[in-house]
Amino acid sequence: MLNYVYLNQQYIELKDAKISVLDRGFLFGDGVYEVIPVYNNTLFRVDEHLNRLEQSLQALRIRNPLTQQQWLEIFATLIQKNQVSNASIYLQVTRGTGQVRAHLPTETLTPTIFVACSALKKKKIAELKAGLTAITLPDLRWQHCYIKTISLLANVLALERAYEADAQAALFIRDGLVTEECMRNVFIVKNNVIKTPVKNQSILGGITRDVIIELAHQHHLPLEETAITEHDLLTADEVFVSSSTLEIVPILKINDALINNGQAGPVWEKLITLYRAFIENYE
Repeated sequence: MLNYVYLNQQYIELKDAKISVLDRGFLFGDGVYEVIPVYNNTLFRVDEHLNRLEQSLQALRIRNPLTQQQWLEIFATLIQKNQVSNASIYLQVTRGTGQVRAHLPTETLTPTIFVACSALKKKKIAELKAGLTAITLPDLRWQHCYIKTISLLANVLALERAYEADAQAALFIRDGLVTEECMRNVFIVKNNVIKTPVKNQSILGGITRDVIIELAHQHHLPLEETAITEHDLLTADEVFVSSSTLEIVPILKINDALINNGQAGPVWEKLITLYRAFIENYE
């Protein structure tokens, strides 16, 4: 993270940022977060990110402590203070700090707000083309994955399992169906049709996922939001994953099975080209 951060109405240096040990985010993972890319000093899809933040807060029954304009002012100030034009903004809101550790808060709490910037260096398309290796794992997360909660232990453990298997990604399977990669949304291609799981409680709706769907429709690329079985995944012509910071990256091997002979496919290449053009022209 870069030097200056925002913490509870103050702009301070990262090294000076501190919270109470009784903060409910620290004790219980009781909070939510967002990650917003910044390209050439422009916040990417910021309204959509802040809408998703609001939905997550409502789901946890935490009031949004700031108006949209106040959030935007914080982001702009941090970008200016850190002197960065391409960045990733991380924001986190927890329920706040109580007087004692109690599962059920018995007092009115003031939410804790933390916002920070990291430099964002876009990879060249040729670098993304190198792709990722993945494993499949049972989706053991809770039933409310549509909330962008800071409680990410299951994701951390899944990524550890992936790295132990010399892979960089973990694809979750729940009741025989693909849900997500442990940090990203999943797409497959079969017979030139792009497919991605339908948004539901088991899936966090990604902003990049939405952009991909929009671009596919605009450019007449067949796309379906539909159930994807583990068999569909392993026999797909292409598999790729998406996120705000990583953009769109092909999966070239899953467990012991090569996808498209271990090569990035033409549909992925078309989409990443369209996505990069979309970013470059975004205002």
